[in-house]
Amino acid sequence: MPHLQSLDPHLSRDSSRVIETLGEKNSRFSGKTVLLTGATGFLGTQFVHYFLNLNQSGLLKQPCRLLAWDNFSRGIPDWLAGLQELPDFRVEKRDVIERAPFEHADFVIHAASIASPSYYRLHPIETMDANVQGLRNLLDDAVVRPVESFLYFSTSEIYGDPDPANIPTAETYRGNVSCTGPRACYDESKRYGETLSVNFFQQHKVPVKTARPFNNYGPGLKITDKRVIPDFFRDILAGRNITLLSKGNATRTFCYVSDAITGYLLILLSDHSGEAFNIGTVEPEISMTDLAQLAIDVSGKDLSIEFKNSADPEYLTDNPQRRCPTIAKAQKLLGYSPKISLREGLRNTYEYYLDHSDAVEG
Repeated sequence: MPHLQSLDPHLSRDSSRVIETLGEKNSRFSGKTVLLTGATGFLGTQFVHYFLNLNQSGLLKQPCRLLAWDNFSRGIPDWLAGLQELPDFRVEKRDVIERAPFEHADFVIHAASIASPSYYRLHPIETMDANVQGLRNLLDDAVVRPVESFLYFSTSEIYGDPDPANIPTAETYRGNVSCTGPRACYDESKRYGETLSVNFFQQHKVPVKTARPFNNYGPGLKITDKRVIPDFFRDILAGRNITLLSKGNATRTFCYVSDAITGYLLILLSDHSGEAFNIGTVEPEISMTDLAQLAIDVSGKDLSIEFKNSADPEYLTDNPQRRCPTIAKAQKLLGYSPKISLREGLRNTYEYYLDHSDAVEG
């Protein structure tokens, strides 16, 4: 596969897991055109690796064509080098908030968004624009030029800080979300995006489905992303004790990226238009202190954990104390079944960061 030499081997390994798990479902993409927005973000990068490796797998009667959009606000990743000559892969510098003609696609995956709290708080209006206006532009086009399926990325953050009676959290929970707090630009624009999606399905029959990711991580998530797992490994690689800017008692479940991408593709390829699905893992629901210790254990380094206060007075405002999904709906209707344990996923992620210890901030 000479054209794919620049693809990251860690991400290609994860793509192989996805391809193997999907089995015959991969064939739905044979001869189809896929539009992917946010193509060089964390999830977008994973989708690119999946589709390019799928084309080389021999499983498709005809290769699929991937139209990859990104505004490259985070820079142009090294793995794109050498791929521009692939006949079924076209990269365009495009901002989804700009309304402009584009080539028709059979499948749309709208993954363009700022997802790290540290960065969407710095760019709240840009975050809302991508989640609302960008989505609206794509949905409007899907009315005029119908698609087979459309996947919108929402977030588990639409649930806000659930009361204990709603943890694990099901898709039916309506949320406990501030509309004016420091995280509202992300939470509320994603909620409105879901409202847009379900109404475009009901009124215009756009076959849009919604994914609600629960704490995805793994290779491809930049070490400078400022989410918790890359932050921990950034400290570890620098030989520093891990610093927690909290008491460390908030809990989360974490979903390894190959399991997550499998779930998103199962949603995209399903007939459940107008519906939302949690994609994540049910266990372990782990505290930030225990997660930090597990990251240290995986690395084999002799480090410890320190607790400090953030200089940002709103650092923990509206930060959910617990985040754990119910995935029964995805299990029953999609056959979704995450496979990678937290320890194995952290080990894979650490090995990726050993090869990618530097990244542009942002």
